[in-house]
Amino acid sequence: MSVFTYQPLMRRNTMLKKCPQILLLILILSCAAMAQNTQVSMNGAPKVANARADNDKIPVTSSSEEAKKEFMLGRELAEKLLIQDSIQHYDKAIALDASFAAAELNRATSSPTAREFFEHLNKAVSLSEHASAGERLQILAAEAGANGNVAKQKEYLDQLVAQFPNDERAHFALGGYYFGQQDYANAIEHYKKATELNPNYSTAFNILGYAYRQNEDYANSESAFKKYIVLIPNDPNPYDSYAELLLKIGRFDESIAQYRKAVTIDQNFINSHFGVASALMYQGKPAAAISELNKIMTKARSDGERRTAMFGKTVVYVDSGQLAKALAEVDNQYALGEKTNDVPGMAGDLQLKGNLLLEMGRYDEAMDHFARALKMTEDSTLSDAIKSNTRRFDHYNRTRVALGKKDVATAKTEAQEFWKLAEASNNPIQLKLAHELGGMIAFDEKNYDKAISELEQSNMQNPQDLYRLGLAYQAKGNRLKAREYYAKAAKFNSLPLINLAFVRAKAAKMMAAKGWSFSLRGRRLAARPLSGDKAKSGGMPAFLPLRLLELRDSFHVESLFGDDRYLSSISSRSGRRACPRSFSTKLLC
Repeated sequence: MSVFTYQPLMRRNTMLKKCPQILLLILILSCAAMAQNTQVSMNGAPKVANARADNDKIPVTSSSEEAKKEFMLGRELAEKLLIQDSIQHYDKAIALDASFAAAELNRATSSPTAREFFEHLNKAVSLSEHASAGERLQILAAEAGANGNVAKQKEYLDQLVAQFPNDERAHFALGGYYFGQQDYANAIEHYKKATELNPNYSTAFNILGYAYRQNEDYANSESAFKKYIVLIPNDPNPYDSYAELLLKIGRFDESIAQYRKAVTIDQNFINSHFGVASALMYQGKPAAAISELNKIMTKARSDGERRTAMFGKTVVYVDSGQLAKALAEVDNQYALGEKTNDVPGMAGDLQLKGNLLLEMGRYDEAMDHFARALKMTEDSTLSDAIKSNTRRFDHYNRTRVALGKKDVATAKTEAQEFWKLAEASNNPIQLKLAHELGGMIAFDEKNYDKAISELEQSNMQNPQDLYRLGLAYQAKGNRLKAREYYAKAAKFNSLPLINLAFVRAKAAKMMAAKGWSFSLRGRRLAARPLSGDKAKSGGMPAFLPLRLLELRDSFHVESLFGDDRYLSSISSRSGRRACPRSFSTKLLC
């Protein structure tokens, strides 16, 4: 996983899909790039429109009023996730004012390819001396994020909020930083502040919904998304976002209906085809999911949209066990990058194919692809900081290959080097990856306590790490805890995610054991194994651990272990509760 690697609009996690920056570890910096006020300064001098204006909001610096108008149109579209539509307005703004740094930054974060992203980001950096102080901080934060320097990135964003405490977009940008570091409490704080400063700032309600969702606060997530719908009911993205919440909690048919509504509003809103494909995949309909993704290929207006479809198909093929087709789809992505010499994109494709080969046990081939990605980056015009990050991640890749080959000694050496470099970078995400490697090594050495300790400090938004925790707890003999983590992995229900595809079927299989009952504890139903003759005889239905998912106007109880013969879900609205005959928990029925 190269830190610079280009990931197209829905090739990352769901939050990133809604906030369209290009790099894996920029993490929400397109949102930072949107943090300009509607005020414009002419030739660097603030233009005061009213009494509150420029002391409260980040000014926009342009020498052209027409360029400013095009910029505002582009920003409005980008904030509604109409990314492709925003590009023409940013391009017009740049054509009208060649020194328009903020337009270059926003054009970078709306770019459909990695090559374009870096071209426009570098241009924004070169023009930053002509920008206002607030714009300059945004540009420097974006550059730091692109280089993987999250400490410097946060420093710039903290300065931005300190200088513009009443600018909703400044808080939104800092919230995006915290979201990217999986610090959802602080992210929520800044997103809420953005909505308080501007109750009509729709995009803040959107990402606030995602932050609550990541925090498993589904009731507040639903409220935020419904407010988002109220604010811009004639736009597709609010329905798409709400659909993603429904996807997460396993209400797939309802999710598909919301996604279809988004496409009805805007037939070019390809995000929703991606979402429908996800739901179909989780319903066990891979052919239908592929058909849905092919609709994106038919509609695609850019290579970025084509990559979205190709990556989605790759994940569906992996999820359904069609690995040869998955490899071929990655080759198609690489060929697409070759046409425009999209070096970061192609390096990402090589990394992705290496990950697939690693999963297939073809370790030498995997290492060859990782090495090619590294060399391609080293030989490119990308920044020295990006190249340094890529060299750092080479140790991460080498550790995983060594573990696959059962060469624990080499794995330890490479993991230690990665840990040392990650610690020096002060990058929390990279440190989580270091703990992941530590957990994998400890597991191979049968030191399960250490494996659990390390993996619990890894990335809990990575289904592979959740699955690994399940394996570690099972090896220790803690079946209850093992099944909890298997369930989290199997029911992760994200948009197509390669790490989930690697483990979803395996996690579901590990959950299939019978002999469990449940009891309600707060909002979660805990499992315990049945004992004695009752468990052995099969006289009691295979009750499985459940999860109570409460929304404001409904509750949903979902089987975590997927035994649909007896219980798949219990749903109720407006106080009506429907329970199967065999479901006897009085607290619910």
